[in-house]
Amino acid sequence: MAQDISKQGALPAAGTPADRATDRSTDRSTDQSADADAAPNVDAAGDANDRLAAIDIGSNSIRLVVACPLQGGQFRIIDEERRSTRLAHRLGAKGKLDQQSMDRTVVELQQFSKLVKSFDVTRLDTIATCAVREASNGEAFMQRVEKETGLKIRTISAEEEALYSFRSVQAAFDISDSNIAVADIGGGSTEIVYASAGHVEKIYSTKLGAVRLTERFTGSKGLFDDAGHLIRKHAAEELKDEVKGRPFTPQVLYGTGGTFTALASMIIATRGEDSQMIWGYRVTRADVRHLLDRLSSMSIKSRRSIPGLNADRADIIIAGVAIVGEVMDRLRTNILRVHTGGVRDGLLLEMTDSLRSTREPTIDPALQIEGFAVSCGADLAHAKHVAFLCGQIYDELAAAKVVSGEDREVLTAAAMLQDVGYLINYKQHHHHSYQLIVNSQLPGFRRHDLELIANVARYHRGARPKKKHANFRKLGKLDRRRVRQLAAILRIAGGLDRGHLQRVRSVSATAEPGRMLLEVVATGDPDLELWAARGRVALFERAFRRQLAIQLSDSESV
Repeated sequence: MAQDISKQGALPAAGTPADRATDRSTDRSTDQSADADAAPNVDAAGDANDRLAAIDIGSNSIRLVVACPLQGGQFRIIDEERRSTRLAHRLGAKGKLDQQSMDRTVVELQQFSKLVKSFDVTRLDTIATCAVREASNGEAFMQRVEKETGLKIRTISAEEEALYSFRSVQAAFDISDSNIAVADIGGGSTEIVYASAGHVEKIYSTKLGAVRLTERFTGSKGLFDDAGHLIRKHAAEELKDEVKGRPFTPQVLYGTGGTFTALASMIIATRGEDSQMIWGYRVTRADVRHLLDRLSSMSIKSRRSIPGLNADRADIIIAGVAIVGEVMDRLRTNILRVHTGGVRDGLLLEMTDSLRSTREPTIDPALQIEGFAVSCGADLAHAKHVAFLCGQIYDELAAAKVVSGEDREVLTAAAMLQDVGYLINYKQHHHHSYQLIVNSQLPGFRRHDLELIANVARYHRGARPKKKHANFRKLGKLDRRRVRQLAAILRIAGGLDRGHLQRVRSVSATAEPGRMLLEVVATGDPDLELWAARGRVALFERAFRRQLAIQLSDSESV
């Protein structure tokens, strides 16, 4: 939840310009750093005085971005700062945040809070990622920060972290017609997102972080002599265990995080290329391997003087580049594009959307569902007709008090989206539909709603819902029952439009103890549809504990 600074007034008074940190982050492209005095192209739904701020408390560094919202849900950066506080120092060994690391972080956050106050920021969101998320004293640290700086921190999950990074990439590159992956490498973890045509299909989270692995493979005199090899081996094993069921081979890997920008900066400096080319810079697997070999042969003192590499990253860069190489190997992709944005930018985009939503009419959720289906290439006529038949069957069951009547929207949404998985491929498309829906972040739908819709769509074909399925197992007992029943209805309705020709015009039902009769009104020859629907009654009979008969109605069928 973003802080409303104008109402809370919780931050310390702004300091003088001399109080502001002056070391500018160098991992952004110049076209994203407009003059703060330039007239803002304010969103029509916004306000010329709107100022948004995002603070990202990471395992290696903390970052602040202050921005002004623009048209189309974008933003213009007014100011930004980065500080390396190494919050995850010794976390892997101790399981808690190091006292000195916390002290450093609090001191820098005090300066950040003054900077935020000086810009008269109206909305602020401060997030913490892996280090605070994992630490046994993470909650105590957040309380201390709030007491000493006025900043209210919220920890985000690895999944949220991945989605913020993806959204940043989506806003910066045209990925609308590509199968891509996004990797966000931090100090404590690496998140990987698979996306097709701009839709998230799969998210993986690993404990591969540049700080974490550096400390694991560091002896009393620094990194072990064969640290590069050991880190690569460990990263390969971790990725093999965690990144399973890859839906496709990405055409391009987009990299976010300081490791990627440092990697590009070093390569650019070595080649004597324009130092402003970091955003979108193209790197191959061979480039990564050659750089890793070079870094591994150097002392930390020598690495600190490498052109393009910040000295505060010299000790962890070997681990970071090794992770990049192994991710590319695991994903079987040869092309990396470097993105200078990341989690904080995704967070600002979300804040911008939130600001607009408070000033614009609410968008019809049904239109959101339809738009998502279209963007995934679904057969819209088929989807709408199956949703219509689902609604009719559900209403009949509700009238007979067989169902509660509260899940109609969940069912019809699942019907509209059951086949969006075709975007990935036909085989196992119901599994892909689940992933695309649950990661869609559709406006107007809570996370729990999307989980239910995704599960119902997941079971429109294939195996019946089982507790051994991770997606089904994590639902509560009542929700599992709802999914069984709704998926059972969806299977029948889907069968009734098996040929995608909308021959079945309508259905009516008669419920009796232990039995239910479904009568079909059709045009033309509905033999295919009746055959398909009758072949899908097993889940219905199991979920509702009654036999189901399906027959052609005598009235109006031609």
